[in-house]
Amino acid sequence: MLGSANLNIMVKAARSAARRLVRDFREVENLQVSVKGAGDFVSRADIAAEQTIRDILTAERPNYGWLGEESEEVPGKDPTRRWIVDPLDGTTNFLHGQPHWAVSIGLEHKGEVVAGVIFDAAQDELFVAEKGAGAYMNGQRIRVSGRTRMIECAFATGLPYGGRSDLPLTLKDLGQVLPAVSGVRSTGSAALNLAHVAAGRFDGYWERRINAWDVAAGLIMVREAGGFVEPLAGDDVFGSRTVIAANGAVFGTLAGLVRQSG
Repeated sequence: MLGSANLNIMVKAARSAARRLVRDFREVENLQVSVKGAGDFVSRADIAAEQTIRDILTAERPNYGWLGEESEEVPGKDPTRRWIVDPLDGTTNFLHGQPHWAVSIGLEHKGEVVAGVIFDAAQDELFVAEKGAGAYMNGQRIRVSGRTRMIECAFATGLPYGGRSDLPLTLKDLGQVLPAVSGVRSTGSAALNLAHVAAGRFDGYWERRINAWDVAAGLIMVREAGGFVEPLAGDDVFGSRTVIAANGAVFGTLAGLVRQSG
């Protein structure tokens, strides 16, 4: 597909950051056996990737605002536009040498995400979407799945870690959803979960505690692929820090099951 100038800049930034991350990822396996481990190395890789993205985007669009995982938010001279960036979504996977992580870049205009890029560098899969122009993976149009029966559907979610307070609700969610479906997976990357919903690999996805940079690019990816995205409560995914996404046939049922948990 031929994207807008902004989308092409986003792709350039994602690919540039990913090249360095792929080199760093090859070193992680060797670091697993060290006493100190790979934690510090991966933290530096994450920060360096964000700086690479920021340098490219800022050089091309110096007036846009910035919201990134590894740095403070910066308002832009143009108050209507900002980049929303996760340079390494799936850090724990990356840290453990698991090839399931992505670079995620979203562009917000007047409070709405209007373009998104998610690059799964380990699989060389580039997902892109723009408002009104559809969603694509490696240049091929993608669509959400056509499954209509919950018992045939596979869903993704995120599981709390480190004693997070949302564990009880998440366990309730699983108790509601698991008996009704084919399977639930926790993959460790919100961005890729949404990209895979857009591509029909998952039929839906929900998560209770997310950040804007985790899902910004994925929101437009699912919508442009024909799916539905909402917060679990309230009017705004970013404000509520919750998300539910699915194809139109099962969205209402999945949302109903999860929302029963409270």
